[in-house]
Amino acid sequence: MTSTETAVAQRGPTRSRATTILGGVVLIGVAVWLFLAFVASGPDIRTTAEGNTIGQFDAVRLLYIHVPLVITAYSAFVVTAIGSFMVLVKKSVWWDLVAGASAEIGSLGAALTLLTGSIWGRPIWNTWWEWGDVRILTTLVLFMLSLGYLAVRRLEGTAEVRAKRSAVVGLLLVVNVAIVNKSVEWWADQTLHQNSTIAEGAIADLKAFTLFFSIVLGLAAYSWMMIHRFRLAWLERQYDRFGIDDAIAARRSEADHAQPVTQGESA
Repeated sequence: MTSTETAVAQRGPTRSRATTILGGVVLIGVAVWLFLAFVASGPDIRTTAEGNTIGQFDAVRLLYIHVPLVITAYSAFVVTAIGSFMVLVKKSVWWDLVAGASAEIGSLGAALTLLTGSIWGRPIWNTWWEWGDVRILTTLVLFMLSLGYLAVRRLEGTAEVRAKRSAVVGLLLVVNVAIVNKSVEWWADQTLHQNSTIAEGAIADLKAFTLFFSIVLGLAAYSWMMIHRFRLAWLERQYDRFGIDDAIAARRSEADHAQPVTQGESA
């Protein structure tokens, strides 16, 4: 085993007592969430003054997945933007790894946001996808931009150069988050989306509690994944750095052994 492998192995697994407890809490939370979302909380059925029945019916249960994913993705990209800013200002390796780890989780959240939104839209809007909807399009742009950020992090160059390049793209993520968040207000005539369900008080009682519980659970799961992904990224960086040192040391050792023997030494 090389010194690099030994150094990495000595660090042990990425889990700790704190993350083990957090993971356990998240698992228990998932069990509670499943009960609240699919058993305790009923369908969304309301009656108008005219006696008509309206609501999202059982499709409301998708909001307990969709909304937490949206908020988690937003939060992840905000963290990436903060990390990117710190990279440009402080040239911080720690923040660079935080930004990259958070962007990966945010990209997954954005992809699942589009997927669950499409599933929810079929029974509510009678369509899987609406290209004319500005909220959908801006969310798609956000997802594609996050993939671009991850791609830039893997371009050729030194770690410092890659960090600086990706930091510039990372700052654009928070701008796009703001655009997505305000898109319904700014382009109200170009979207099927309604204003915030929470802000308008369109959901209450146990449904509101279930939705808030889902959001807290989503952020807790993000925190758990974030810690592990950051630790793994740190180990990868350490492996790369020490790996280069080992390679240089080995090459120098080879060069020393290859030196020709002088006359004085042979005597």
